[in-house]
Amino acid sequence: MSEVKPFLLELGVEEIPHWMIVPALGDMERLFLDLCQSHQLVPGDLKFDGTPRRLVLRAAGLPERQADRVELVMGPPKSAGPGAAMGFAKKNGVTVEELSTEVTPKGEYFALSRKIEGREVRQILAEALPALISKIPWPKAMYWTGKGGTTFIRPIRWIVAMLGDSVVEFELAGVQSGTLSRGHRRMGADEIAFDHTNYEERLEKNGVILSAAKRRKRIQDGIKKLLKGKGLELIADDSLLDDLVYLTEYPTPILGSFNPEFLALPQEVLSTVMRHHQRYFTMRDGEGKMAPHFLAIMNMKADKKGYVVKGNERVLEARFNDARFFWDQDQSKKLADRVEDLANVTFQAKLGSYKDKRLGVEAGVCRIAAALNLDSRLARRAAELCKTDLMTEMVKELTELQGVMGGLYAKAQGEPGEVWKAIYEHYEPASMESEVPSSDYGKILSIADKLDSLEGCFALGMIPSGSKDPLGLRRAAQGIVKTIVEGRLRLNLKKIVNEGAEETNRTFLRIRSDYKEDRAADGELKLAKQIWEFLLDRVRYYFREVRHYAYDELSAVLAAGPVDLVDIESRLYALKLVRQTEEFEPLAAAFKRMRNILKQAGWQGGTVNPALLEEGAERELFDETSRVLAKVAVYRRSEDYMASLNVISTLKPAVDHFFDKILVNAPDPAVRDNRLALLGGLYNEVSSIADFSEIVTSSTTE
Repeated sequence: MSEVKPFLLELGVEEIPHWMIVPALGDMERLFLDLCQSHQLVPGDLKFDGTPRRLVLRAAGLPERQADRVELVMGPPKSAGPGAAMGFAKKNGVTVEELSTEVTPKGEYFALSRKIEGREVRQILAEALPALISKIPWPKAMYWTGKGGTTFIRPIRWIVAMLGDSVVEFELAGVQSGTLSRGHRRMGADEIAFDHTNYEERLEKNGVILSAAKRRKRIQDGIKKLLKGKGLELIADDSLLDDLVYLTEYPTPILGSFNPEFLALPQEVLSTVMRHHQRYFTMRDGEGKMAPHFLAIMNMKADKKGYVVKGNERVLEARFNDARFFWDQDQSKKLADRVEDLANVTFQAKLGSYKDKRLGVEAGVCRIAAALNLDSRLARRAAELCKTDLMTEMVKELTELQGVMGGLYAKAQGEPGEVWKAIYEHYEPASMESEVPSSDYGKILSIADKLDSLEGCFALGMIPSGSKDPLGLRRAAQGIVKTIVEGRLRLNLKKIVNEGAEETNRTFLRIRSDYKEDRAADGELKLAKQIWEFLLDRVRYYFREVRHYAYDELSAVLAAGPVDLVDIESRLYALKLVRQTEEFEPLAAAFKRMRNILKQAGWQGGTVNPALLEEGAERELFDETSRVLAKVAVYRRSEDYMASLNVISTLKPAVDHFFDKILVNAPDPAVRDNRLALLGGLYNEVSSIADFSEIVTSSTTE
């Protein structure tokens, strides 16, 4: 058996954008495992590490040589005769006597068992690694040795490739592999010798903490030590912490301060400048108020003379002075006076300007406000002003503050609370982790804005396909669903979609000569159907993946046809709990049997004639059904689905007795139709809450 040796590959590069490092390590792992599998290699424990200047792959063990193997080469069928066998043998450099016979489903074939000697793994790696490195996908890549040459995210400066103590020799982008690494750009040596046992230790002595987990811990421990006894608290920002871990090789926290007079600016402005422009953490004091301090992470061991802190303070002061200038300058012109300026800002090339979009949002928010009995004047005013902050100097400089600045400016300019809060919040939720708007007007403006984007893009055929969604329409649709459910808005979403699609259709017919009306065969706008199905797909995703309801529970509820998403959640919650009772699964199986019977019989409807009911099991089911459905009707008026499903579950004994004693397909047509009407009426009433027949059961009676 071949001896096993540790393997290490280090790619030394110019600084890689922090957000690309983790995906690149994942791709390295995938590509390396594919390489091992294709060459029948079983690596030992794998480790993948990354810093801004290096990507590292380590395998605890790889064999020095591949194992020998036997390859079976199939030849011609025996029926082809001796001549074919001789030709096959000659081609493979053997005699006919060395051939064997293999029996296959197609008959007997000549075959040859050939021993394949394993190759040196170092040679395999030398041949394969250049291609592996070149195949790492990047959002953007550059040519470094001329067009048609190697592409990579940044110039490759050094390559370490070692199997045991031996170099895996290859060249890539003009760089020859070797055994020497490099340290921190300012604190480390240009050449670092090491072996597999002291690799991380030698790097750390040269200013490089290889492990991302260790860098994270160093930051967290350093922050605790730095803030101890100072009466300051860091405002947690996990995303910023993730960024800083991959922006540094030797992270060290430092604490700086700024002039308290800047606290007169909105906290949102100060925090955005610090977080997005400088990658600083915001601080608060013991009373929970924003403090005139910041916490930064430098890529050095220490700042003994305070030069780094002072440099960061000077940069931040300049940024804050700019922000104060923008704040004062923007106040000289009201948002309402900027509305016409939106005509000069393109929303989307085919959809027109933000002024055009504003009109669509206004129409949508008024429809939603009317449906929820909210003040349409306030909703319209919020929609009229919601995009005007795009024309302000602050948002041009700090694009992350879109909406937020509009809300702050509207507040400063005396707009009603409902209006400025709606503007402030209307870009939320930005993701599935974000909070939905807190105010009702913020919620409906958020929905109207996102729905307008869907309507316009779908009308022009710009519909997401596969994984491609350049306009973020899936995210917009998911935001609509999340806002309605978590905002507890009792909204008939399908009706809103239909009304919006009809208005979009009329508008586009009026303003675009290249737009053709396209209606489905059943008379309903194709546009409305497309948007509703798109949203319904996001509804399914939300309740399955975010709220963690079972797929069959969701199918059962959606089969009942509700279009109020809050109502859907209430039904799902009740169904999930009732499903845990002993009676539920057998009853669900019985309803599946009812559905099959009704389908096979082609039942088209009808009412029960009590005079045709047989005494005993049939009459018992009729009486129990009448009792239960009367209670369900009361519970449903108050949307008490838990009570409704619980009382429905009491039907189990009567349903079981009916199927045990009664032949549904009775010889007498009148009796048969009456029994189908009994089952059909029960099935339809119960299925209007949730279609039990959609539930997957362990045993289903057909």
